[in-house]
Amino acid sequence: MKFIVWFTLVTGLAAAPQVRAETNLERGKRVVDAAIAALGGDRFLNLRDRVESGRSYSFSREQVTGLSIAKIYTRYLSSVTDTANTLAVEERDYYGKKEETSVLFTQEDAYELTFRGARPIAGDRFARYKESTLRNFFYILRVRLHEPGMVFESRGADVLDNRPVEIVDVSDAQNRITTVYFDQTSKLPVRQLFLRRDAVTKDKDQEITEFSKYKDLGGGIQWPFDVHRERNGEKIYEMFSESGEGNKNISDDKFRLPANIKVLKKT
Repeated sequence: MKFIVWFTLVTGLAAAPQVRAETNLERGKRVVDAAIAALGGDRFLNLRDRVESGRSYSFSREQVTGLSIAKIYTRYLSSVTDTANTLAVEERDYYGKKEETSVLFTQEDAYELTFRGARPIAGDRFARYKESTLRNFFYILRVRLHEPGMVFESRGADVLDNRPVEIVDVSDAQNRITTVYFDQTSKLPVRQLFLRRDAVTKDKDQEITEFSKYKDLGGGIQWPFDVHRERNGEKIYEMFSESGEGNKNISDDKFRLPANIKVLKKT
């Protein structure tokens, strides 16, 4: 009888299905898929453009160097195929109550527009903008999600500012890595981090952006209304949005230089 019981137990265990542990890649993809769903799912992935209004602050050595009312127009471009190297977005940032100054970012260039004219932005500043955009997690989801070589690898769970988070390394075929922290309750991204080599000093800069106060852009699309950026531990930029809307069919002229504007020399 003992032999029969033992034989039955062993054969039963052998026949039981084996539970396979979740790999880091599977867990990373699960966390990112949950974030996409929390951001609005397909509605977020098909966001055409957005408009944000609020207050922006710039800093140098922890001191405020710029404060302004800001209105930011952003439009995604569907015609880009080489999303790993070419920007698929245009942006126009207006500053001041009467929007008297602005900055225009196109796929290839950027300009500061004032009453004097349009001055091209220095190449290193545009290169920094381009790299920061390509490595921004929201841009990755909206534009680069299905790009060949895009990988989401979990680094496990941790606690960030007293909140449980999931951590995922997002890397592309060029081995550009952005580390993203997701709130375990809301599933939304709350921080991203990446290292960027300074074009002048050749040192590696640590760029951190924190996201909070998510609100609806319309149609269930969630977007962070408070954004804080720091470089090597020092605060460099903050944006506090008071309103935001998505899919506004922004006109082309927002992303073009006025026909009669004077183009100044690059500084």
